[in-house]
Amino acid sequence: MSHSAHRRTAAVTALALAGLLTAAVPATAAPGSPASAATSPAALAAPDIPIANVKAHLSELQSIAGANGGNRAHGRPGYKASIDYVKAKLDAAGFTTTVQQFTSSGATGYNLIADWPGGDPNQVLMAGAHLDSVSSGPGMNDNGSGSAGVLETALAVSRAQLQPAKHLRFAWWGAEELGLVGSRYYVNNLPTADRSKISGYLNFDMIGSPNPGYFVYDDDPTIEQTFKDFYTGLGVPTEIETEGDGRSDHASFKNVGIAVGGLFTGASRSKSSAQAQKWGGTAGQAFDRCYHSSCDTMSNINDTALDRNSDAIAHAVWTLSAGSTVPPGDVYETTGDVAIPDNGAAVTSSVTVSGRTGNAPATLKVGVDIKHTWRGDLVVDLLAPDGTAYRLKNSSGSDSADNVIATYTVNASAEAANGTWKLRVQDVAAQDTGYIDSWRLTF
Repeated sequence: MSHSAHRRTAAVTALALAGLLTAAVPATAAPGSPASAATSPAALAAPDIPIANVKAHLSELQSIAGANGGNRAHGRPGYKASIDYVKAKLDAAGFTTTVQQFTSSGATGYNLIADWPGGDPNQVLMAGAHLDSVSSGPGMNDNGSGSAGVLETALAVSRAQLQPAKHLRFAWWGAEELGLVGSRYYVNNLPTADRSKISGYLNFDMIGSPNPGYFVYDDDPTIEQTFKDFYTGLGVPTEIETEGDGRSDHASFKNVGIAVGGLFTGASRSKSSAQAQKWGGTAGQAFDRCYHSSCDTMSNINDTALDRNSDAIAHAVWTLSAGSTVPPGDVYETTGDVAIPDNGAAVTSSVTVSGRTGNAPATLKVGVDIKHTWRGDLVVDLLAPDGTAYRLKNSSGSDSADNVIATYTVNASAEAANGTWKLRVQDVAAQDTGYIDSWRLTF
């Protein structure tokens, strides 16, 4: 897991998480998140993921680090050897693999993408983990654990010859420890049309902490509930993950409006007495005392946590990839560009809806594509025909990525469907420019 957020520079751009997947509502209401995938009750049960297999992958990663200066960090030979190991396993299992190169801090980095044949190419479920360690250690928990769990789940897909409704894609990211560089490079280089095909991204960063907690991301309600249901079945309570918010690769996807979720067992924060009573372990001690240290070795793994979380990965992949595709609704779109004045007055772009009866739905989808060099400057609202404003995005001084490419859900059931709807955008700070590229309403 990346240690901290990064300031705005040409090399590394911080990723903002300010509500890109929350339902947009009037300012007086509390926001919620839209469901991102419908799951089929007939989904096949996921297999048990053998912990011995996951540990075998970890052992290989430990050996790779030992043979390459004690680490698997970006730009070091241990990282490329890690990529080669994972790729060889996937190639032999029948995946189509792609190694994506990028440059960061003067060194070549690598992402590994593995596609399982079949499934709806317009509904892609991704699961991923960062494969790099910090330079100070071999990174067995951070993040050999997530990398090994995702790898063994992918191999289980091959063993089962799974034929899910959705297309499955697995990924191992480079240079996460330098600020989510690899995953951000992947997302930023995906055409908008390909981004829209990703129904969800599942992230697994540190899933075997030695003094573990059981934390679930609360970003997308369907993905969150899928993991919670698994742990309810084990009788293991979970908590919402907060320590790693914005510090792992899910942020790269969430930043462009893709539904995300994942699991985490804790890093440098201390386990409370209540958590120790709930999960066992030692109160007052860090979830991972070896976080970003040389002692993050094979002995820094809790096998029970690793086993449970690896099974949870498989459960989510099997369940969410079997989801039935919801037919699209009626779409009203405008593609006319509207310039956004720098630190100036708000501008609007209009979409006219006609021929409908009754009110707009409680799940009105607002797809937004705004090109801008500093998205944190922007305040974005949807204006109903009667002028009611629904806040989609607030400005934020720390929201330093570019562009707003996202889909928001608005409870517009109090609004008449027909009429002129407007997207209102205002740039509230100086020095950056952009324009509304397009936007659409889906009823």
